[in-house]
Amino acid sequence: MNRFTHQRKTNRIIVRPLEKQDYDAWLSGFTNRRISQHVYDPGKLDMSDCTSVWFDQLVDNHQSLAHEDEAHVFAVFRLEDGIHLGMVDFSTLARDAFQWGRVGYTIHNQHWGQGYGTEAVDLAMRIAFDDLNFQRIEAHINLDNEASIRLAERVGMSYECTREGFIFENEDWVDHLVYVKTKRRR
Repeated sequence: MNRFTHQRKTNRIIVRPLEKQDYDAWLSGFTNRRISQHVYDPGKLDMSDCTSVWFDQLVDNHQSLAHEDEAHVFAVFRLEDGIHLGMVDFSTLARDAFQWGRVGYTIHNQHWGQGYGTEAVDLAMRIAFDDLNFQRIEAHINLDNEASIRLAERVGMSYECTREGFIFENEDWVDHLVYVKTKRRR
């Protein structure tokens, strides 16, 4: 199986798949999180089950998902010191005549407010369009997730619609905003 190796970088960050040698930086990014800042921020997480063996399996799983074109998961690292800043992922929704995907993103809350999220999602979108051949990328966002809405807009996504009862969260079917960016509108 060919390794999934697509990456992009700026003068501040690199967006690339996780590698097994990233374990310490990855774990540090999660263990240094602050307490939750709002309802969509999980804050500090229990990472006690996330051993290096578990992480190696995670990396292998990400490679398998990419090979099967189900999902493409990217880590975001700061170039100057290798600190793990967060993750960006693309799920394949449909191929053939659609070339349609969904983007998800998270930046560890200790790095918020520094532009890393916008920079990382913008770089990852270039990979999605240029290397992964998506034509359409959607972000599915909770109605009151202002930070995610602002990030989607900063990377050039535009509001398309509200999907009613779109996802089952917290024991209920909730509406989501759909933001979209297409290859030709970049």
